[in-house]
Amino acid sequence: MRNLSFILGLSLMMSNCQVTTESVENKEKTFCNPIDINYRFSVEDPSRREAADPTVMWFRDRYFLFASKSGGYWHSKDLLSWTFVETNGIPTEEYAPTTIVLNDTIYFLASSNDQSTIYKSGDPLSGEWDIAVEKLGIPVWDPAFFLDDDNRLYLYWGCSDSNPLYGVEVDHNNNFSFIGGPKELVHANPGEHGWEVPGDYNRLTDRNPWIEGAWVTKRNGKYYLQYAGPGTEFKSYADGMYVSDNPLGPFTVQSHNPFVYKPEGFASGAGHGSLFADQYGNVWHTGTITISQKHMFERRLGFYPAFYDADGTLYSITKYADYPLIMPTRRVNGFDDIFPGWMLLSYRKTVEVSSSVDSLSADNIADEDIRTYWAAQTGNTGEYAMIDLGDNYDVYALQVNFAEHGTRILGRQADLRYRYTIEESVDGINWKVLIDQSENDNDNTHPYFQLEKKTSCRYLKITNIEVPDGSFAISGFRVFGKGQDEKPGQVEQLTAKRNADDRRSVTLSWAKADSATGYTVSFGSHPDKLYHSYMVYADTTVTINILDINQKYYFTIESFNENGITQNEKVVVAE
Repeated sequence: MRNLSFILGLSLMMSNCQVTTESVENKEKTFCNPIDINYRFSVEDPSRREAADPTVMWFRDRYFLFASKSGGYWHSKDLLSWTFVETNGIPTEEYAPTTIVLNDTIYFLASSNDQSTIYKSGDPLSGEWDIAVEKLGIPVWDPAFFLDDDNRLYLYWGCSDSNPLYGVEVDHNNNFSFIGGPKELVHANPGEHGWEVPGDYNRLTDRNPWIEGAWVTKRNGKYYLQYAGPGTEFKSYADGMYVSDNPLGPFTVQSHNPFVYKPEGFASGAGHGSLFADQYGNVWHTGTITISQKHMFERRLGFYPAFYDADGTLYSITKYADYPLIMPTRRVNGFDDIFPGWMLLSYRKTVEVSSSVDSLSADNIADEDIRTYWAAQTGNTGEYAMIDLGDNYDVYALQVNFAEHGTRILGRQADLRYRYTIEESVDGINWKVLIDQSENDNDNTHPYFQLEKKTSCRYLKITNIEVPDGSFAISGFRVFGKGQDEKPGQVEQLTAKRNADDRRSVTLSWAKADSATGYTVSFGSHPDKLYHSYMVYADTTVTINILDINQKYYFTIESFNENGITQNEKVVVAE
């Protein structure tokens, strides 16, 4: 398997943290998507941040993370805390980089329609790179290397709404020359595969999907070809999966598809990334999260656990994947091993702010949508947002998601930083500092804080000291922990009705569960393989449009609130 990994930058900075005395039950470190790194401002207007199409690899006792349009790359020893390496040694303005280790050297290739050049480095920490191959046989877009067990190297590529994905064997001992001609591997098939239909909810049936971002993994003699679609700007952005007994096919569609899919929740989209194994043997998928409001390519990075089941089916878990998850220091076997049980406490809670831009209200802070945000009228010291949880809760972690409003910054610049404090209170009158970032020296836009000890509070207040530019703006002030009341009631009367005129679509309905904040639908093509998930807040019906017309599907549903999750063993089928 390719050692590519992408990770989650997670700042566990808890200086001057004043909390109650009871320790957090789970001593393991956690993270929360989007990953916590210093996303770069685009070099072109409009001013906005982006990173996408991640590749992560293990090299010399650490992980390296490469992503599109980042001005460099990151490295980490734990997949949590990331250090940035700025470099001009590789084309950091080209999209979808791929890397491979050959003979203790990293080889790097990114996208080009003109000339594809391969670079190499034996010391990536230095930022120094040399040209290994000036010009590949043909230019390639969205490239991906795969090194087989027999040391034969393959190259895959493709990014188009009309052309297929391609693959070819290359001779890495002879200037990466092609061995034979490129082979067509996978064509889009949206007429049968609902996950390939464009749109946030896969409804734009009159448009062709963009099929891109190929990536190949091998396990037990089987080759897994994943690919992204239907478009990076959509919440439905996912990775499909084909399998073969040979690295260049023929490939057949895997029964579980797409293998990674996250259309709802705070941070949606999980397509176009890579698989990697961590140092404990756990498999992870890294993918691209869509914001796509200021520009189609306004994006972030996410990190999702992946598994092979007993039949060799490859799947990724995205259930509660933008809630805190455990970063394991051992081999894990499934969702229960990585989910600490910390629930979202801040959804739709009352928010008070110091000021607001008229069209960007305080409610956006707690609506669980990264695409919406609140902006203060200024970026001055003292602008604040205060959330009232409605009752005292045990708080274990916080995630602050900054937004850009009125910024003029282009490119990566020195001395950009967010400085602020977060205070807690039980009565809204008496406050104490929980998190002190008044001396912070980075401009990470999604800082996540796992508390060293849990605290019990009702109110949380974030107060600005300094922003990189523009207004003090937040897309999500997210609070995680545990309530003291009852879990929601169990969902009753789940029904699944498949669209007879379009078998790519199914509509689910259920009775409202007592005290439920929301619901998570789990589904799949076998009653024992309910690997997909779909989160729904408040509503009691949803239409899902990603089905394969040639398969029947099975569904179950669980309810959740601030106090936990209530599962349901009932499974219904849509023929």
